[in-house]
Amino acid sequence: MLEVKNIKINYGGIEAVRDISFQVPNGKIVTLVGANGAGKSSTLRAIVGLVKTQEGAVTFNDALLTGKRTDEIVKQGITLVPEGRHVFPDQTVLENLKIGAYLRSDDLTEDLEEVYSLFPRLKERSWQAAGTLSGGEQQMLAVGRALMARPTLIMMDEPSLGLAPIVVQEIFNIIKKINARGTTVLLVEQNANMALRIADYAYVIENGRITMQGTGHELLSDEKVRAAYLGTGAGK
Repeated sequence: MLEVKNIKINYGGIEAVRDISFQVPNGKIVTLVGANGAGKSSTLRAIVGLVKTQEGAVTFNDALLTGKRTDEIVKQGITLVPEGRHVFPDQTVLENLKIGAYLRSDDLTEDLEEVYSLFPRLKERSWQAAGTLSGGEQQMLAVGRALMARPTLIMMDEPSLGLAPIVVQEIFNIIKKINARGTTVLLVEQNANMALRIADYAYVIENGRITMQGTGHELLSDEKVRAAYLGTGAGK
Protein backbone atom coordinates (compact mmCIF):
# COMPACT_ATOMS: atom_id res chain seq x y z
CA MET A 1 0.00 0.00 0.00
CA LEU A 2 2.69 2.49 1.08
CA GLU A 3 6.30 2.41 -0.08
CA VAL A 4 8.98 4.73 1.24
CA LYS A 5 12.11 4.45 -0.87
CA ASN A 6 15.54 5.91 -0.05
CA ILE A 7 14.26 9.13 1.49
CA LYS A 8 16.62 11.68 3.02
CA ILE A 9 15.57 14.64 5.16
CA ASN A 10 17.82 17.52 6.20
CA TYR A 11 17.15 20.30 8.68
CA GLY A 12 19.56 23.21 8.15
CA GLY A 13 22.32 20.94 6.95
CA ILE A 14 21.74 18.34 9.67
CA GLU A 15 20.74 14.95 8.25
CA ALA A 16 17.69 13.74 10.23
CA VAL A 17 16.74 10.82 7.98
CA ARG A 18 19.39 8.95 5.99
CA ASP A 19 18.31 6.75 3.12
CA ILE A 20 15.28 5.11 4.77
CA SER A 21 13.21 2.54 2.87
CA PHE A 22 10.26 0.47 4.10
CA GLN A 23 6.83 -0.81 3.09
CA VAL A 24 3.40 -0.86 4.72
CA PRO A 25 1.18 -3.65 3.34
CA ASN A 26 -2.56 -3.16 3.05
CA GLY A 27 -4.51 -4.09 6.18
CA LYS A 28 -1.49 -4.46 8.47
CA ILE A 29 -0.07 -2.68 11.52
CA VAL A 30 3.51 -1.56 10.93
CA THR A 31 5.51 0.20 13.64
CA LEU A 32 8.67 2.29 13.60
CA VAL A 33 10.60 1.88 16.86
CA GLY A 34 13.52 3.98 18.03
CA ALA A 35 14.83 6.47 20.55
CA ASN A 36 13.73 10.09 20.64
CA GLY A 37 15.37 11.98 17.76
CA ALA A 38 15.99 8.87 15.66
CA GLY A 39 14.01 10.26 12.70
CA LYS A 40 10.68 8.50 13.20
CA SER A 41 8.45 11.59 13.37
CA SER A 42 10.29 13.26 10.49
CA THR A 43 9.54 10.21 8.37
CA LEU A 44 5.81 10.41 9.08
CA ARG A 45 5.76 14.15 8.41
CA ALA A 46 7.51 13.58 5.09
CA ILE A 47 4.97 10.96 4.03
CA VAL A 48 2.09 13.38 4.58
CA GLY A 49 3.88 16.31 2.94
CA LEU A 50 4.65 18.41 6.02
CA VAL A 51 8.40 18.02 5.52
CA LYS A 52 10.31 18.09 2.25
CA THR A 53 12.57 15.21 1.31
CA GLN A 54 15.94 15.94 -0.29
CA GLU A 55 16.07 12.55 -1.99
CA GLY A 56 13.92 9.46 -2.48
CA ALA A 57 10.24 8.90 -3.14
CA VAL A 58 7.00 7.99 -1.36
CA THR A 59 4.28 6.08 -3.23
CA PHE A 60 0.80 5.14 -2.06
CA ASN A 61 -1.22 2.59 -4.01
CA ASP A 62 1.31 3.08 -6.83
CA ALA A 63 0.69 6.86 -6.94
CA LEU A 64 3.65 9.18 -6.27
CA LEU A 65 3.11 11.38 -3.21
CA THR A 66 6.46 13.14 -3.24
CA GLY A 67 5.99 16.85 -3.95
CA LYS A 68 2.23 16.86 -3.32
CA ARG A 69 0.50 19.17 -0.86
CA THR A 70 -0.76 17.76 2.42
CA ASP A 71 -4.43 18.25 1.50
CA GLU A 72 -3.86 16.31 -1.72
CA ILE A 73 -2.27 13.48 0.25
CA VAL A 74 -5.19 13.40 2.71
CA LYS A 75 -7.54 13.10 -0.26
CA GLN A 76 -5.54 10.03 -1.35
CA GLY A 77 -6.54 8.36 1.94
CA ILE A 78 -3.75 9.08 4.45
CA THR A 79 -4.16 10.90 7.76
CA LEU A 80 -1.72 11.68 10.57
CA VAL A 81 -2.43 11.79 14.30
CA PRO A 82 0.37 14.15 15.38
CA GLU A 83 2.55 13.86 18.45
CA GLY A 84 1.10 16.01 21.23
CA ARG A 85 -2.47 15.57 19.94
CA HIS A 86 -2.93 19.23 18.85
CA VAL A 87 -6.67 19.39 19.36
CA PHE A 88 -8.35 22.79 19.02
CA PRO A 89 -8.87 23.60 22.73
CA ASP A 90 -11.58 26.25 22.37
CA GLN A 91 -13.66 24.19 19.94
CA THR A 92 -16.06 21.50 21.11
CA VAL A 93 -15.39 17.80 20.69
CA LEU A 94 -17.93 17.70 17.86
CA GLU A 95 -16.37 20.71 16.14
CA ASN A 96 -12.93 19.09 16.36
CA LEU A 97 -14.29 15.93 14.77
CA LYS A 98 -15.92 17.89 11.96
CA ILE A 99 -12.60 19.66 11.31
CA GLY A 100 -11.16 16.23 10.53
CA ALA A 101 -13.68 15.95 7.69
CA TYR A 102 -12.95 19.41 6.23
CA LEU A 103 -12.19 17.99 2.77
CA ARG A 104 -15.51 16.14 2.63
CA SER A 105 -18.86 17.48 1.47
CA ASP A 106 -21.03 14.43 2.18
CA ASP A 107 -23.09 13.53 5.24
CA LEU A 108 -21.00 12.88 8.37
CA THR A 109 -23.63 11.18 10.53
CA GLU A 110 -22.49 7.60 9.93
CA ASP A 111 -18.84 8.44 10.50
CA LEU A 112 -19.57 10.35 13.70
CA GLU A 113 -21.47 7.35 15.04
CA GLU A 114 -18.54 5.11 14.07
CA VAL A 115 -16.14 7.34 16.01
CA TYR A 116 -18.52 7.48 18.98
CA SER A 117 -18.77 3.68 18.97
CA LEU A 118 -14.97 3.52 19.34
CA PHE A 119 -14.85 6.36 21.86
CA PRO A 120 -18.10 6.51 23.90
CA ARG A 121 -16.60 9.23 26.11
CA LEU A 122 -16.37 11.56 23.13
CA LYS A 123 -20.10 11.22 22.58
CA GLU A 124 -20.75 12.00 26.24
CA ARG A 125 -18.55 15.11 25.91
CA SER A 126 -19.50 16.14 22.37
CA TRP A 127 -20.45 19.70 23.42
CA GLN A 128 -17.52 20.09 25.82
CA ALA A 129 -14.50 22.25 24.88
CA ALA A 130 -11.63 20.00 23.81
CA GLY A 131 -9.19 21.86 26.07
CA THR A 132 -11.08 20.68 29.15
CA LEU A 133 -10.62 16.97 28.32
CA SER A 134 -8.05 14.76 30.02
CA GLY A 135 -4.88 13.85 28.15
CA GLY A 136 -6.25 10.42 27.28
CA GLU A 137 -9.54 11.88 26.05
CA GLN A 138 -7.67 14.41 23.92
CA GLN A 139 -5.69 11.55 22.37
CA MET A 140 -8.94 9.74 21.60
CA LEU A 141 -10.26 12.94 20.03
CA ALA A 142 -7.13 13.31 17.89
CA VAL A 143 -7.55 9.74 16.62
CA GLY A 144 -11.28 10.25 16.05
CA ARG A 145 -10.62 13.47 14.16
CA ALA A 146 -8.19 11.65 11.85
CA LEU A 147 -10.74 8.89 11.24
CA MET A 148 -13.32 11.45 10.10
CA ALA A 149 -11.36 11.84 6.85
CA ARG A 150 -12.13 8.17 6.09
CA PRO A 151 -8.47 7.17 5.70
CA THR A 152 -7.35 3.84 4.33
CA LEU A 153 -4.01 4.45 6.11
CA ILE A 154 -3.83 6.17 9.49
CA MET A 155 -0.44 7.19 10.84
CA MET A 156 -0.02 7.78 14.58
CA ASP A 157 2.91 9.61 16.14
CA GLU A 158 3.55 8.65 19.79
CA PRO A 159 -0.11 8.05 20.75
CA SER A 160 0.82 6.85 24.25
CA LEU A 161 3.07 9.81 25.13
CA GLY A 162 2.35 11.25 28.58
CA LEU A 163 -0.59 8.96 29.32
CA ALA A 164 -1.21 6.81 32.39
CA PRO A 165 -0.57 3.06 31.88
CA ILE A 166 -4.26 2.14 32.03
CA VAL A 167 -5.04 4.72 29.34
CA VAL A 168 -2.10 3.51 27.23
CA GLN A 169 -3.58 0.01 27.23
CA GLU A 170 -6.94 1.45 26.16
CA ILE A 171 -5.33 3.40 23.29
CA PHE A 172 -3.54 0.30 22.00
CA ASN A 173 -6.75 -1.72 22.19
CA ILE A 174 -8.42 0.95 20.09
CA ILE A 175 -5.58 0.85 17.53
CA LYS A 176 -6.20 -2.88 17.14
CA LYS A 177 -9.95 -2.26 16.72
CA ILE A 178 -9.32 0.38 14.03
CA ASN A 179 -7.10 -2.06 12.18
CA ALA A 180 -9.63 -4.89 12.55
CA ARG A 181 -12.22 -2.65 10.90
CA GLY A 182 -10.05 -2.45 7.80
CA THR A 183 -7.78 0.57 8.25
CA THR A 184 -4.05 0.10 7.76
CA VAL A 185 -1.91 1.54 10.59
CA LEU A 186 1.60 3.01 10.58
CA LEU A 187 2.64 3.60 14.17
CA VAL A 188 5.57 5.56 15.61
CA GLU A 189 5.97 4.75 19.28
CA GLN A 190 8.65 4.95 21.99
CA ASN A 191 6.75 2.35 24.02
CA ALA A 192 8.40 -0.44 22.04
CA ASN A 193 6.96 -3.21 24.19
CA MET A 194 3.35 -2.27 23.46
CA ALA A 195 4.01 -1.34 19.84
CA LEU A 196 5.77 -4.59 18.96
CA ARG A 197 3.04 -6.66 20.62
CA ILE A 198 0.41 -5.39 18.20
CA ALA A 199 2.61 -4.95 15.10
CA ASP A 200 2.52 -7.31 12.14
CA TYR A 201 5.89 -5.92 11.06
CA ALA A 202 8.35 -3.48 12.57
CA TYR A 203 11.45 -1.45 11.76
CA VAL A 204 14.05 -0.13 14.20
CA ILE A 205 15.36 3.35 13.33
CA GLU A 206 18.63 4.59 14.82
CA ASN A 207 20.27 7.89 13.89
CA GLY A 208 18.10 8.29 10.83
CA ARG A 209 18.69 4.80 9.46
CA ILE A 210 16.83 1.50 9.62
CA THR A 211 19.07 -0.92 11.48
CA MET A 212 16.74 -3.88 12.06
CA GLN A 213 13.44 -5.20 10.77
CA GLY A 214 11.19 -8.19 11.27
CA THR A 215 7.79 -9.22 12.58
CA GLY A 216 6.71 -7.67 15.83
CA HIS A 217 7.23 -11.01 17.56
CA GLU A 218 10.74 -11.41 16.12
CA LEU A 219 11.91 -8.01 17.32
CA LEU A 220 10.19 -8.42 20.68
CA SER A 221 12.27 -11.56 21.17
CA ASP A 222 15.55 -10.09 19.88
CA GLU A 223 18.15 -9.57 22.63
CA LYS A 224 19.54 -6.36 21.10
CA VAL A 225 16.07 -4.83 20.85
CA ARG A 226 15.19 -5.96 24.35
CA ALA A 227 18.37 -4.43 25.77
CA ALA A 228 18.03 -1.13 23.90
CA TYR A 229 14.27 -0.50 24.01
CA LEU A 230 12.61 -2.88 26.46
CA GLY A 231 14.99 -2.61 29.39
CA THR A 232 15.65 -6.36 29.51
CA GLY A 233 18.07 -8.86 28.05
CA ALA A 234 21.70 -8.19 27.21
CA GLY A 235 23.31 -5.20 28.83
CA LYS A 236 21.03 -5.18 31.88
